[in-house]
Amino acid sequence: MKAVSNNAPPEVGAALQRLRLARGLTLEDLSRIAGVSKSMLSQIEREKANPTIAITWRLANALGVAIGELLSDAEKAVETIRVLEAHETPTLPGAHAGYLLRILGPMELAGKYEWYELTLAPGGELVSQAHDPGTTEHLTILHGSVELEVAGSRRKVKLGGTARYAGDQDHAIRNPGKSEAKALLVVIHR
Repeated sequence: MKAVSNNAPPEVGAALQRLRLARGLTLEDLSRIAGVSKSMLSQIEREKANPTIAITWRLANALGVAIGELLSDAEKAVETIRVLEAHETPTLPGAHAGYLLRILGPMELAGKYEWYELTLAPGGELVSQAHDPGTTEHLTILHGSVELEVAGSRRKVKLGGTARYAGDQDHAIRNPGKSEAKALLVVIHR
C-alpha cells in the first residue's frame, strides 16, 4: 500500500531562522534588507504564517540563497565555492532618486562590513543620514565620475579615484554628469 502524500504547504520557518542566524542577522536586520515586516518574519519563523511566493523570493534574495533552500527543511552541505548569479544578488532600488544599490557583501557581515555596487543615473543621487559613530566609507569610481558631499564639503571623484570619508556624518553621492556612473562602495562600521 502506498503512503498518502502530505499536501500541506512547506514549513519555511525553521529554514528561515537557521539561515538568518547563520548569517548573524536579527529579525530587524532581515526586515530592513528584505523589505518584509519584522512581525511577519516572526510569524513565519514560528510557523504561524506561510509566506507568499513573492515574500519567499525576497527573503531568499536577502539571505543570498536559492528559493528552494527556504522551502527545504534539510540542511545543505557547505559548498566549497558559493557563486551568486547576477539575479540572486539582492538589490536596493532607489529608482525615485536615480540609483541602484547591489548588495555584494554577505548578509552575515551586515552592520560590520558592507560592500555595494552603486549605479547612478544622470542626475541621480544616494543621500544618507549619518551612520553609527566611527563608520567610514570608501568609494571607488568604476565608470563616469561623481560629486561627493560630506558634512557640507564637496569633492569631485573621477574615474579610478577612491574617496575615503566619515560615514558618521550626513553624506551624499551625486551624478551631475550626462552618462551613468558606477562605483564600488565599502562601508566599515566600528
